Amino acid sequence: MTTPIEDLYSALRRRFQGDLLRPSDTEYASAHTIWNGMVARRPGLIARCANEVDVQHAVQAASSAGVITAIRCGGHSLAGFGTCDGGLVIDLARMRQVSVDAGKRRARFAGGCLLGTVDAATQEVGLAFPAGVVSHTGASGLVLGGGTGWLTRMHGLSCDNVEEFTMVCADGLVVRASRKESADLFWALRGGGGNFGVVTEFEVKLHPLKSVIFGTALCRTDDVHRVLRHWREFMPEAPDALKWGFDFRLAPHDEAVPAELRGRPVASESVIWIGDDEAGHACVDDALAVGNPATLATEQISFGTLQTMADHAFPHGNRYYTKSGYFPQLDERVVDLMLNALLTIPSPMSQIELTYLGGAMARVGAGETAFGDRGAPFIVNILGNWKDAADDHANVAWVRKLFADLRPLMKPGVYVNFMSGDEEDRVPEAYRDRWDRLVAIKTAYDPKNFFQLNQNIRPNRTDS
Repeated sequence: MTTPIEDLYSALRRRFQGDLLRPSDTEYASAHTIWNGMVARRPGLIARCANEVDVQHAVQAASSAGVITAIRCGGHSLAGFGTCDGGLVIDLARMRQVSVDAGKRRARFAGGCLLGTVDAATQEVGLAFPAGVVSHTGASGLVLGGGTGWLTRMHGLSCDNVEEFTMVCADGLVVRASRKESADLFWALRGGGGNFGVVTEFEVKLHPLKSVIFGTALCRTDDVHRVLRHWREFMPEAPDALKWGFDFRLAPHDEAVPAELRGRPVASESVIWIGDDEAGHACVDDALAVGNPATLATEQISFGTLQTMADHAFPHGNRYYTKSGYFPQLDERVVDLMLNALLTIPSPMSQIELTYLGGAMARVGAGETAFGDRGAPFIVNILGNWKDAADDHANVAWVRKLFADLRPLMKPGVYVNFMSGDEEDRVPEAYRDRWDRLVAIKTAYDPKNFFQLNQNIRPNRTDS
C-alpha cells in the first residue's frame, strides 16, 4: 500500500519538467533547509518547478492527494512557512527570470526571484524596485506581505508598486489580477500574503535610482532620549527623500567603534537621502549631528551596495525570532523599555529596529490595498538573532518579555512579514477592518484552504 506522498510523486514524475527531490536524493540535504535555522522540517517531496505549468501540475496533484503543501520562493519566511513535515514543498527557485522595459519603467519578474535578482537586472538600466533590505530575501513573499525597505517613504511599499499579478489558483487554473481584471484579488494580493495562490509573475513599476547618500552614527545611551525627541518632532515634516531609522543593539567589536563602547548598549542610526547630492549631504549631516555621536560616517554609495550591506548580518542558518507592532506616538517610556532591555540582551546579533514610516506609503488610502496599518508612523521590530539551539529559550524569552512590556503602549496592528510562527491569534489584528473582505476573497479563491502555510486567513466554511 502506497503513501499519499508516493502517489503524488508518481502522478507528477510523468509530466514534471523540473526536479522532484525525495529524502533519499543527494540534492535533498541542501534543498530542504531554509533561512531560519529554528525551523528544521523534512518535507516528503520537493517539487522544484521549471515553469508555471509545473506549478499548475504540482498544485493540482497535491490538492487531489490531500497533501499538506508549502510554497517556497526564497525560503526567507521568519515563521518558516516555506517548508513542512512530511508534505510537499513547491519550490520556485528555478523560476528567477527578470525582464526590464527601461522606456516604460516596468519590469516583470518570476515568482522565485530574490531581491538581489531583481536589483541586478533593474540596476543595469539605472532603475530600482522598492523592496526590502536583505538581498537573499524572496521577492514574492516580501511583496505579498506588503514590503518595506529603504525606498518606502519615497516610493511606497513594494505592493504599492505592483501593476499585475499572475497567479496559479488552488484548482490549478491561472488568473491575472490588476486594477482592471480580477480587481478584488488584486486588492487582496497587495498585503494579504500567500493566502490566495502561487504568484508566478509580477509586473511592477520602477523608479530612476543609481546611488544614495548614506550616513551612519552610533549614539550613546545617555544621549538617546535627546536624539529621539528631535527625531520624532522632525520626521513628520521631513521630505520623502529622507529615511532615518534606529537599531538598538550592542555596539560591535570593530576598530571604528571607540573601545569603551564595544559590546555596550548603543543606538545605531542609519540615514539615506534619495535625490540631489548637495541637498542630501546637508540633510544627512544635519540629522546625524544631533546629540554627540560616538561615530559618524557619510558617503555616496550605489543602490546595489545599499541593498546588500545588511546581508552579512542575517545569514542563512542563524536562528531568528521576532515580535513587532506599531506606536501611535513615541514617548519616553518606550525608549526606556528598549534601552533597559539591552542590559539583558542574550545575543550580540539581536536588535530592536525602530523605523518612522510616513511618506508615500502613508498617502495610499487605508482601503486601497489589503495591507494593514498605514496610519501609525512608528514601527518596532524586536529581532532575536543567534546561532546555537541551546540558546533558544533565552533568546525567545527576551523577545517575548520586551514585547509584553511594550504592548500596552502600542496600537492594535502588526506587519505580517515581521510575524513569527506562533502568532496565529494576531492575524486578524494585522488586517482589522479589511478582515471580512479578505475572508470573502479567500473563500472565493481557496475555499478548502489549500494554501494554509502562511499567516492564514481561513475561508468561510462551505458545503463543498
